[in-house]
Amino acid sequence: MQDTIDILYEQISDLKTKQEFINEITKRQKTYDNLLDKETIALLLVDELGRNTQNLCKIADIKPGTECTVIGKVTDIRESRTFTRKNGSAGRVINLTVIDETGTCGLVLWDRDVELVDNQSIKIGTVVKVINSYVKEGLSGVEVNLGRWGMLEIEPEDAPIIASHPSQQSSSIKGKLVERQDTRTFFKDDGNVGFVTSIALDTGKELTQLTVWDTQVKTIRQCKIGDTLEIQGIDVRQKNNVTELHLNGRGMIKKV
Repeated sequence: MQDTIDILYEQISDLKTKQEFINEITKRQKTYDNLLDKETIALLLVDELGRNTQNLCKIADIKPGTECTVIGKVTDIRESRTFTRKNGSAGRVINLTVIDETGTCGLVLWDRDVELVDNQSIKIGTVVKVINSYVKEGLSGVEVNLGRWGMLEIEPEDAPIIASHPSQQSSSIKGKLVERQDTRTFFKDDGNVGFVTSIALDTGKELTQLTVWDTQVKTIRQCKIGDTLEIQGIDVRQKNNVTELHLNGRGMIKKV
């Protein structure tokens, strides 16, 4: 174990003395109630200082079932939700969307980290670094989750300049509603029931498919086949190198 710590220290030796590094490891171990070993804490420290490049992943390269560190800009924040765990305790969860120059993915924050959105430490345009996140396949594509032992940095010093890619920006579409599938229900991570449907719009140039979520499902059900709609605030995402269009609570549907 000591050999590994020595190797990790070499990556940040110009930033901290060896004793400072060891002292911080000991301090963190007490903070985590000795649930993390010194090697893991050393890795977290190197991550925080932006020197663990081996584990830093571009969004286009992340895969479900893996752990990685991701840097991205927040482009969408949904409403937080409360839920009750199996043990009866209350929890909170919030879903965000982040992008880098290669793609887009979801970011899920739990419990105390939700307060970072409440107090606007994290907002649209904020760059975040999610250290040692775990990746899973969410309902709307690949997402990174900040677990109990993950760490979150806001506006990290080692963050690159992240420009919005045209395929990752919100957009609007105007067209005739030509297809609307039956509404499907599902259980969210917090135990609540969600609603989703798929629609198709004829824009005059092409047939465009959209996935409609939750409160927007009720709105789209009130529209008739043949209605001309203008849909604003569409969330454009990349999933397995395929562009997907999603409409959530931050968007708007207008009859034209």
